Amino acid sequence: MLDPESWASGWRGGNIAIALLANTIATGAALIALILTFGPISGAHFNPAVTLADASQGGTEWRDVPGYLAAQFAGAFAGVSAAHLMFGEPLLSPSHHARTGGGQLFSEFVATFGLLAVIWGCARLRSSAVPFAVGAYITSAYWFTASTSFANPAVTLARASTNTFSGIRLMDAPGFVVMQLIGAAAATALFRWFHRKVAS
Repeated sequence: MLDPESWASGWRGGNIAIALLANTIATGAALIALILTFGPISGAHFNPAVTLADASQGGTEWRDVPGYLAAQFAGAFAGVSAAHLMFGEPLLSPSHHARTGGGQLFSEFVATFGLLAVIWGCARLRSSAVPFAVGAYITSAYWFTASTSFANPAVTLARASTNTFSGIRLMDAPGFVVMQLIGAAAATALFRWFHRKVAS
């Protein structure tokens, strides 16, 4: 049996494409499972951009938003810490992985715009499909965006505390967060217009 430190070492030194593929499959599958699990309890709001977009449309009460945001950021950092403990990494370690440039920033706009488009597009008439649509979208967005589709402000800041291939330097994180929020707002505005056109 491979011990955790050997596994972590082999993972870091292995093929990046294989590592990304494994990360992609795990993320997409886990998202489906978690949304199915927590959807009936909290709406499965794991993403501050989704919560803010939903609140802007009256789906979430604004008084509940701070609690959601606190849980999302705490959960993201707890997830990084748990992963580090499992793979023998320091509990928290600042990332040195540079993610800069217009392409990376635009990728985060595209990733988050697409995520909210999937959610808004499915939620109205096919709400039972949302977990599978979100999992499929994030799985594919890992590959068609230059940034590997963070698409979540809480995840972005938490990944600044992991010095692995999935990390992001803290100095690069604010740009990602801004573009994520803009992407979420743009998709929300577009689908609000779509729904009005359909209803009229």
